[in-house]
Amino acid sequence: MAIRFQYNKTSLQVLEKQLKIRKRTLPIIKSKESALRVEVKKCKDDLVRLEAELEQSITRYDSMFALWNEFNPSLIRVRDVSLNVRKIAGTRIPVLDKVDFEVTPFSLFSQPKWYYDGISILQDLAHAAILCEFTTAKLQLLEKARKKTTQKVNLFEKVQIPGYEEAIRKIKRFMEDEENLSKSSQKILKSLLEQRENAKKQEEAEL
Repeated sequence: MAIRFQYNKTSLQVLEKQLKIRKRTLPIIKSKESALRVEVKKCKDDLVRLEAELEQSITRYDSMFALWNEFNPSLIRVRDVSLNVRKIAGTRIPVLDKVDFEVTPFSLFSQPKWYYDGISILQDLAHAAILCEFTTAKLQLLEKARKKTTQKVNLFEKVQIPGYEEAIRKIKRFMEDEENLSKSSQKILKSLLEQRENAKKQEEAEL
């Protein structure tokens, strides 16, 4: 990133202000990045655990396969999914609050007694599956926020701060050289004036 500047005090002051802002902000961004990394790790662990639990639940009910053939899946459906929003390291993340199911009334006389248990099992499995989906979405959002924050840290740390520091050094060096040149010019001019004055005095003395 090329830092645009001019070789004067105004430009120097602007650059010094921008550098100060970035140096003050960098630790905050680094802290945010660190917090997001921790949250990403926790979310990944949660997702692995939830997926394993869901798989175990599905396997556990495989033995009831013959009974499931008798079950009417249209008896139950997801009516609503309630969400909350939680801020994690400044990033808004949706959190699953609860899942509302709608169960169609059915006759106890015409359906097997285990239907109530079947509905309860399906509710648990559906809730677990939805929770897995939300955890996956949460992980994607956290990963995106973490990558964006890491990019900003790298931009400040590796590009902008060194760029501003180098630009400030160039301006200061130029101003120092200009000042030294001005002083040298003044000394030369003073020396010439003294020489002329001495020459003039000498001419007057000879007269």
